[in-house]
Parts: sequence; structure tokens; C-alpha cells
Amino acid sequence: MTSDQRPGLSRRRFLAGAGGLLGAAVLPRPGQWPGAWAAPLVQPEGSVFTLGVASGEPRPDGVVLWTRLAPEPLAAGGGMPPVAVPVRFEVATDDAFRQIVHTGLALAEPEHAHSLHLDVRGLEPARWYWYRFATATETSPSGRTRTAPGAGTSPSALRFAFASCQQYEHGYYTAYRHMAEEDLDFVVHLGDYIYESGAGVYQPPGGNVRRHVGPETTTLDGYRQRLAQYRTDPDLQAAHAAFPWIVTWDDHEVDNNYAGDISQDNDPPEAFRARRAAAYRAYWEHMPLPPGWAGQGAGMRIYRRIAFGSLAEFNVLDTRSYRTDQPCGDRAASDCPGRNAPAQTITGPEQEAWLLDGLGRSAARWNVIAQQVFMAQLDLVPGPARGFDVDAWDGYVASRDRLMAFLGAHPALNPVVLTGDFHSNWVADLKANFDDPRSATVGTEFVGTSITSGGDGSEIYPVGQTALAENAHLHFANNQRGYVRCAVTSDRWTADYRVVPYVRREGAPISTRASFIVHAGHPGAQPGSG
Repeated sequence: MTSDQRPGLSRRRFLAGAGGLLGAAVLPRPGQWPGAWAAPLVQPEGSVFTLGVASGEPRPDGVVLWTRLAPEPLAAGGGMPPVAVPVRFEVATDDAFRQIVHTGLALAEPEHAHSLHLDVRGLEPARWYWYRFATATETSPSGRTRTAPGAGTSPSALRFAFASCQQYEHGYYTAYRHMAEEDLDFVVHLGDYIYESGAGVYQPPGGNVRRHVGPETTTLDGYRQRLAQYRTDPDLQAAHAAFPWIVTWDDHEVDNNYAGDISQDNDPPEAFRARRAAAYRAYWEHMPLPPGWAGQGAGMRIYRRIAFGSLAEFNVLDTRSYRTDQPCGDRAASDCPGRNAPAQTITGPEQEAWLLDGLGRSAARWNVIAQQVFMAQLDLVPGPARGFDVDAWDGYVASRDRLMAFLGAHPALNPVVLTGDFHSNWVADLKANFDDPRSATVGTEFVGTSITSGGDGSEIYPVGQTALAENAHLHFANNQRGYVRCAVTSDRWTADYRVVPYVRREGAPISTRASFIVHAGHPGAQPGSG
């Protein structure tokens, strides 16, 4: 098998194999642990791999592998004893682990909630690998991952999906089960991986179908418990085990609509910064993120770039940690002079400079901005009056104007923006001047719906109808649940809006509601064949 070939193993067979423990695995028995690892181990009863396995941060020579030992995931400390536990890991080129190319030992330590973040290097570019973990008494389910194409290479295609907003109480993660069966290279998650609200507080139409454990999350233990609860879902585990993930956070990983050190309820900044530090630490503990990110507290930097050869470069943003406070009192459908203030920034000056500098230096065919909130102007009020979601880029017009001017001055970038947060599907042209429909189109924005947030959803809803009528640069609005699947070649970008008809009960089928195409060198989306 050449390095750029996809494996012959079917996705359905892989998912079936990943669902159980590998009892025939040739891994060390308790007495076989070498050297310093041979001391007697404190082992809890029952499975420790209740949260599954995951990989992320695909690079040409490696990936980050993740798991967390948690025999009682909702209990304090995950039910683990307060001691470090040795874990062996293996990476192979086949699902049967006959061709093992990397193995080693690591310590799952209590100060990191017994999570492991292994930055495995020395792998070949653009190929599939399988991985698994083992304690002295148990072997984990296996996961599958894929390295990125090598720098300077030009892959013929990339296939990935992006998703966001998965309120556990609002529905079942059937969309993730379907995603796990797709033919993808990786997954991008754009935030709201958890919701911080207490049990039953946030209810969609028709009410909740599952229940959060515990009150609103404000402490490290609370965020750990909430993340662990979400991670117990088998469909979410299947999607993590099937592909590497690239992740970033939005607001609900900490607190609804927060802005830097400013909370929704205007808590003292010092107290809220401590809450952010706890939330970021717990998020890191449950995500396939690099080990070097531990211990950064509220200053954890999650914005970064990940390249896939010369075909695409992803700029992954953080539009929460560095923004100024929302204008207009953060009211829905608001308009006020404050949103046009030059000092309003959604990225902060340092991240904005990083983004523009990277875009200016890029030689990639497609330049992706993976971020959280609606970037295009979105007038939500019918008639001559105007109203905007000021938690989105509409509350930070100066930031958006600078970015649109930069994209307009660099037409070869082929920019595509990927967005979550809004709990509905949208397609928008990015304009040099949103108030002038005749102005140049400088990029394309694909907004993906929620996995579950908002409940079952609908084909269309009043907000979507109003927005389509008031905003000429919008091409599509849909209120169903699901994710967006993207296929990228040198010549074109295809986005398929994959939707399920319901999430309040399990077993929903999936279909492609609509498809849109962007042709390289011609910014703006065109309808495709769904």
C-alpha cells in the first residue's frame, strides 16, 4: 500500500472492531513491564477506557494520540486512585497490529485527570495508522488516524467534515455515527463541545431528552465531569476513533457569550479568569491537543495553523479569549454606534496580526479560516430598520473590515471561512462592502448547523426567511441538524450540507440537503448537486 492510498478496511468493519476490547492483543502482562515500570500497580476494578480514544493535530510526520483513564467517569477523579499509572501505546500500519511502527510507555498522572497526550512523531506523511493503549490489565479500543501530506507536496484531494454545538440534553449524537462512516481524512470541530448550563436549564422546543449531571460548571472538577459526560456518548466516541480531529473552543466551553475576562454575568474579572483557566485546563485534558499546552491556564493559546501540503492551509482561530466586550449591551438583533468603533476587536491585535501575516505568506491553493461565529453581515430585522447579532463579527465591524480589505487585496488566496455557533446552516459570500451588493466578493463562508443544540430543528424558520430577504449575499438558510462535508481539489471546493430529520430520538437517517461549490479563482458559492 502506498503512503497516499486509503486502507481497504471498510468503515463499518472498523467501527465494529473499535466498539470492543481487543482481547487477543499481544501486550504486556503485569509482570512483563520493564525496569521502573515493574512496580506493583494500583488498578481500579472495571474498564478504565470508558471515554474512548482520539487523535488530532495531523502533521506530515505525526499526530497527537489521546485517552483518559476513568473507570467512573462522572465521579471525582474519574474513579481513579491519586497515583500515576503507566500506559503502553502502540501505532501500527494495519488494523490487526501486525505491523507495529511505534510503541512506548507513558504515565497517566492524576494532576492531568489521568489523561494522556502523546505527540507521536516519525510517521510517514499522508497515510493511515491504527493506535491503541494498554494498562497492565486492559487494552483500549483501537483508533484510526491519518497524517497530513508532506510540505511542498500537492495532494489531489482532501475530504473532511466540520461540526459544532452539541448540547447533550437536547438530543442524540446520531449525526456523529453517520460522520464516522464517511470517507474523510479529518474532522474540524468549531466549538461548543460542551454546554456549561446546569441540568434542565437550557431547553429547546419540546424539552430535553437527556440530562446534565451537576449544576452549572464553574470549577475544574465541574468542567471535568461535564466533559467526561459528553465523552461517554458512543456515537461521539466513534467519530473520534475514526479520524484525527482539529478542535477549537467557543463560549459554552466556559460561559455563554463571554469576552476575554468578561463573563456573561459581569463576575469580577479575577474570579472569571480563574474560571476560564479551569475550563481551558479541563478542555485540554479531554482533547487530542499537544502535551506542551498543559499548565498555561487562562493564557492557553489555541489559535494555530495546520497545513495539508500545498492544497490547503487551515488558520484555526480563537474569537473568545482576546475579544473586547460585545457592544449594545450584547442584546440580540441590536444596532448601535459601538459596533463600528475602531477599538472593537474580535481576535485581539496579536491574533489578527498573526492571521494576516500568515495569509500574506501562504502559498497554499486554498486558505481556510476555521472559526466560531458568523462572519458575514447578517441583518436580522425586516424592512429599513436593521438589527445584528453583536456576539458575532457584526459586533466587531472594524475587525471584519480589515480582514475583508486584506482578502480583497490578495485575490489569489482562495479564502474559505468555516463557521459554527448559529445552530443552523448558511452559505454566504464575503463582500468588500456588505452594504453594497455590487461590491466585490472576496471570499466564501460556510456556516454549519448544530449536532443537537436547539433540538430537532426544521427546514426553514422565520429568522432564516428574514435574513435571506434582507441580505443579498446569502445563498442558503436551513434549520436542520447535522454537519458539513467538504471535498477539496485544486480546482474546486464542494460543501455538502448533511442533515438528520430529528435528534430527540435515536436512529435518524442522514441525507444531503444541499451542496455548494466554490471554483478556485472565483470567490463566492454556486449551487451544486445535492
